[in-house]
Amino acid sequence: MEANPLHSGGRPGRPTSEHQKAADKALASSVSLRRIGRLFTPYRWPLTLVSALIVASSVVAMAAPFLLRAVIDHALPQQNVALLAWLVAGMVGVAALTAAFGVVQTWVSTKVGQQVMHRLRTDVFAHLQRQSVAFFTRTRTGEVQSRITNDIGGMQSVVTDTATSIASNLTTVVATAVAMAALSWKLSLISLVVMPPAIYLTRKVAHLRREITTARQRELADLNVTIEEGLSIGGVLLTKTMGTGPALVERFTASSLRLVDLELRSSLAGRWRMATMSIIFAAIPAIIYLSAGLPATRGAMTIGTLVAFTALQTTLFRPLMGLLNSGVTVNSSLALFARIFEYLDLPVDVDEPLNPVPVDPRRVRGHVRFENVTFAYPGSETAAVAGINLDVPAGHTLALVGETGSGKSTLASLVARLYDTTGGRITIDGIDVRELALGDLAKVVGIVSQETYLMHASVRDNLRHARPEATDAEIQDAARAAQIHELIASLPDGYDTMVGSRGHRFSGGEKQRIAIARTLLRNPRILVLDEATSSLDTETERAVQQAFDDLAVGRTTITIAHRLSTVRNADQIAVLDQGRIVESGTHDSLLADAGRYATLAS
Repeated sequence: MEANPLHSGGRPGRPTSEHQKAADKALASSVSLRRIGRLFTPYRWPLTLVSALIVASSVVAMAAPFLLRAVIDHALPQQNVALLAWLVAGMVGVAALTAAFGVVQTWVSTKVGQQVMHRLRTDVFAHLQRQSVAFFTRTRTGEVQSRITNDIGGMQSVVTDTATSIASNLTTVVATAVAMAALSWKLSLISLVVMPPAIYLTRKVAHLRREITTARQRELADLNVTIEEGLSIGGVLLTKTMGTGPALVERFTASSLRLVDLELRSSLAGRWRMATMSIIFAAIPAIIYLSAGLPATRGAMTIGTLVAFTALQTTLFRPLMGLLNSGVTVNSSLALFARIFEYLDLPVDVDEPLNPVPVDPRRVRGHVRFENVTFAYPGSETAAVAGINLDVPAGHTLALVGETGSGKSTLASLVARLYDTTGGRITIDGIDVRELALGDLAKVVGIVSQETYLMHASVRDNLRHARPEATDAEIQDAARAAQIHELIASLPDGYDTMVGSRGHRFSGGEKQRIAIARTLLRNPRILVLDEATSSLDTETERAVQQAFDDLAVGRTTITIAHRLSTVRNADQIAVLDQGRIVESGTHDSLLADAGRYATLAS
């Protein structure tokens, strides 16, 4: 998902961000506060407790100014030591009680917030796991990582603190306003004049910060992409062989500088407006003192009332500013919620069937049929394969050959439901693959491709990834069948040897044989070999091909190969051209026909 960050200076060499800016605004404005609120629905009782603690804390805290007034107006002038002791003890008790309430409130609210964060992370990860291969071919890996880490991480303060902060500050503001009115309703009116400009300035700041937040998260995504592309083993090898290290560093530096600018703008956005509010709030006590000293109001209140009121008015400043700042935070965080919800709302192209046909993978025979199969990649007007009809009996071998781009790999990927056909159907033992649970289908169909992916873990963990419950003996048996056990056993750490990023500790042929062993552990009835030996040297190919031959015994095998020598013994060979079968038969019959296959073999 290519996306330009919102940056006032633009980005050299990239399209204008005006279109992206409009899209970001539309996306953020579409986020419903009700939907955000539903994230907290499972935790209604803990949140009820937090609300009760907030209200109790605010009510108890309001006793402090009244105790202060009693100290000034009664205990001190009357030199009543007993009363003074009780009042002072009450003030300490109020502080202790509100502090205890605060600790419990923080613990409960933080726990709820972290649980919400956990649910968001796992929901996004699980939903992305359900996406088809098409999604990942059009989306940058760094972008996906950024959504899960940076965007959800950026929401942490909002989810864990902001909701309770709003409730706490709102309750405190209301309680303080009531207490101020009880002390002097006339002075309260003077304090309220600050509200209209405060609300107006807060809305302006919130709008500004939301735009900057969107731009910042997109820049973080770009930075993640640069890191993923430049520091992966493949990226490092490309950089070193092409000599593009300085250019990549320059690209990273430019992105980081843009991020610095956005972070500064985010931190400073609206600060001068808030500074103005601070000055206004600071001027209010001075106005109150002036009002109390004017001839018209002189003697209308006691010194204790005046001190208590100004203390309350000063106390009002903190929660009111906190409430306004929370509004800014929530508004700007809508950009983060929008990016997360955008992923959660992605439709699943290849999904579980509503009523899957129950099968026992161990009893599947492996009879595969292609019935008028047609498929076009999303966004393409031309079908990658069209009108394919093939019948592969259980235990037989089908070879797909043809020039690059003829549709061989596409056809094989449809068997494993990496994509869904756009026309026709593929059946296994008479059951449409779209009617099988994805887990069952994965146990029935095994794929070994040219580009073998190994995780940065031990050999044992890589093999056990295919079948977590496999024993060490079963792992070693699979490795022996794949002709890789002796090599692994000869390593200093044996099966505990780390394979390195993407398996770069091993050669291409060794990685292929590890992949074969991994597939063997699953024991699939249908095996798809997608040009698995095309990049290997002759000697390595011979060893790997022997492993393939052993693996294919008793299984239905679909082999894709450029080197026709690897498919000459196939029970059936289909020649594809531009997505269609142009001829089929055995190796000898196709050579005798002197058609396309004979041309490829020459």
